[in-house]
Amino acid sequence: MKTLSTVIFCLISLTISAQKTEEIAIQKTIEAFFKGFHEQDSLKIKQTVMPDVLMQTIAKDEAGKPLVKTEEFSKFLKSIVSIPETTKFEELINDYSIQIDGPMANAWTSYTFNIDNTFHHCGVNSFQLVKDDLTGWQIIYIIDTRRTEGCN
Repeated sequence: MKTLSTVIFCLISLTISAQKTEEIAIQKTIEAFFKGFHEQDSLKIKQTVMPDVLMQTIAKDEAGKPLVKTEEFSKFLKSIVSIPETTKFEELINDYSIQIDGPMANAWTSYTFNIDNTFHHCGVNSFQLVKDDLTGWQIIYIIDTRRTEGCN
């Protein structure tokens, strides 16, 4: 009985350790995305995403109802690299909640966005990631919310 308990404990420990390793790899992918974002480096950003990445944001229409807007990835990259060097922008990730099922993962990250060291908006990002043997974890889908109220 003692041997069985030891084996079960070891298996649980290995599973938890493997899960933690994958969570760290996913977080590093997202951090690399934002490193490229803050450096306005489209090549660094591209290394973290799948070629057909989908980007969406939830906004509000004139009546205040939720509206999903889709942004072409190429336009997103052009907008980032065209920000003047004199403008400082930073998306600060407040926390990560990561869920994994084999080669698929979701990362939920709350954030605060500042422009020239002044609060601009906050919200949540939801990243969908896929893992393959060649590139590791890559972002396939990003959707976010943006608001100016209810931010901590």
